[in-house]
Amino acid sequence: MIEELEQKLDSFDSAERKEALLALCEKVQSGEIVLPEPGTDVNLHCHTFFSYNSYGYSPSKFAWLARKRGLAVAGVVDFDVLDALEEFLEAAKMLGLKGCAGFETRVFVPEFSDRVINSPGEPGISYHMGVGFPSAKLQGQLKKFLLNLRRLAQQRNRDLMGRVNKHLTPVELDYERDVLVLTPSGNPTERHICLAYTRKAREIFDDDNALQQFWSEKLGVEVESSALPEGRDLLNAIRAKTMKRGGVGYVVPDKGSFPLMADTNRFVLAAGGIPTVTWLDGTSAGEKAIEELLEVSKATGAAAINVIPDRNYGTGHGEEKLANLYSVVELAQELYLPIVVGTEMNSPGQKFVDDFDTKELSPLVSVFLKGAHIFYAHSVLQQQCGLGYTSEWAEKNFEGVAEKNEFFETLGSSLQPQNEDKLDGLSEEVTAQEILDKITHSM
Repeated sequence: MIEELEQKLDSFDSAERKEALLALCEKVQSGEIVLPEPGTDVNLHCHTFFSYNSYGYSPSKFAWLARKRGLAVAGVVDFDVLDALEEFLEAAKMLGLKGCAGFETRVFVPEFSDRVINSPGEPGISYHMGVGFPSAKLQGQLKKFLLNLRRLAQQRNRDLMGRVNKHLTPVELDYERDVLVLTPSGNPTERHICLAYTRKAREIFDDDNALQQFWSEKLGVEVESSALPEGRDLLNAIRAKTMKRGGVGYVVPDKGSFPLMADTNRFVLAAGGIPTVTWLDGTSAGEKAIEELLEVSKATGAAAINVIPDRNYGTGHGEEKLANLYSVVELAQELYLPIVVGTEMNSPGQKFVDDFDTKELSPLVSVFLKGAHIFYAHSVLQQQCGLGYTSEWAEKNFEGVAEKNEFFETLGSSLQPQNEDKLDGLSEEVTAQEILDKITHSM
């Protein structure tokens, strides 16, 4: 019964997801399911099925699994949309999970137009985030900006698919019939298109030998039978050989293909989020100039940085990337930039949560946990009363970023989800100490 309910959490039907989550919560209340006390592990960068999650996780499913695993703080991030926000924050509150929500997109950074940053082979283009949005119900120009991100992404997808169709004939996709059905809200990504191609090829080639030969010839690599019909290696090969730089469907983006970082930062700030720079591994020309990149980013409002630890240490990554990881964490601390960490889960095989007890990551746990508590506190304060990390209130009430970070970390570590409503409707006149006292008295 529990397993069936957990499976229903990934239904494309929101009512079915809600019903399943309520049923699971009832089992927790009755003692049939015992959830652990939150520990120190965090994952603030999980994509849901509203962009692409390789395990098919909905916002409710991720919230449930995060609570089952005893995560201290959890957060969702989706490409170009905030579709997961309301559901995830509601689910987190029901489960007693500290949570936040945001989005990821790609932006153009004019100052780095001749340097690759973290979008391989694409000078000036950078992945970028907004973290801790209080609501997805935007109006006016904010709504227009977000809708335009979705429109641009979907037009890129359709154009890309058209070019790849010509190369993979007779395996050709229809966007509405084959791709859109793979997502609950009309926001498929390149990874959805790859999955659709594998399924279309399976329909056309029902013989494994013929299917293996087709993919090997079209992709120009030897496709192993173990990768059929839609294994990780095949999906990655399709994306690399047809959609990324050098692939038949790839077109070099120009500066009009993505919004300016400055404009995106203004949108995130106006919508109540925290503009966040993303860092890959420190090996590109742009990331070797990380101090310059952060200076440029902060000038237009960026106030945090995202890292994905798992891709920078362990077997196959070498010592350079691990050293770079430690260097960027040290720099972030010097600049008082809270750090977002997570595993993404938008590619097969990625972990649910980082191995924070490894010798490589254990020295960084306190830093990552501090950032997570800051983002959680911001998310709640911004949602309840508009007094978040990037608000005018925060600007006026702290002498510097270090003091502000200390307050938001303290609030985030002490505040419990069941007490979030205690912060509802606080006025601009409230002091930081009064907020902490209010939480202390409600514990």
